[in-house]
Amino acid sequence: MKAAEFLRRAVTLIEQAGLDYMITGSFASSYYGESRTTRDLDLVVELTATGIEQLVSLADQREWYVHRAELLHALTHERMANLIDLESGWKIDVVALKARPFSQAEFERRRRVQLLGRDVFIASAEDTILAKLEWSTRGGWQRQIADARAIVRVQADRLDVDHLRSWAPPLGVTDLLADVLNPFAAG
Repeated sequence: MKAAEFLRRAVTLIEQAGLDYMITGSFASSYYGESRTTRDLDLVVELTATGIEQLVSLADQREWYVHRAELLHALTHERMANLIDLESGWKIDVVALKARPFSQAEFERRRRVQLLGRDVFIASAEDTILAKLEWSTRGGWQRQIADARAIVRVQADRLDVDHLRSWAPPLGVTDLLADVLNPFAAG
């Protein structure tokens, strides 16, 4: 299954369940920066108990691995759960929308775009950079920093640098942001 078909199936399932979402992670950084291969789709989802029940009932168990208890745990503890397309092995990382201020602002700033032939909600370029930098502090830092640099290179003057600089301190990524915004930094 190609990425476009998986994206269509995944987003359709989430939307039919009545859940609000935004694409983040590799799909978002590829949209704004440079394309890279991935086999998973990161979705920040505004989970609700009703939406989870709808999602579980809509997901054909022969086509999707869906675990109600895992989704409810993600909702309760602001964590991640997985949905897996059983035919292709592609995975959706369903990340529960967190109550923290950055996560709420990021979700409010999401944009509706055309991605791989489908209208979808996606995190803004700036918030994708900030999220990548924050993730880099938790491990896998080289890939995350490279993604952030690629977005800065491609988006250049279109970025809201004031927004980036205002959120960097509370996220603990001020030095990392300065580095990726430096046009002379390695990359």
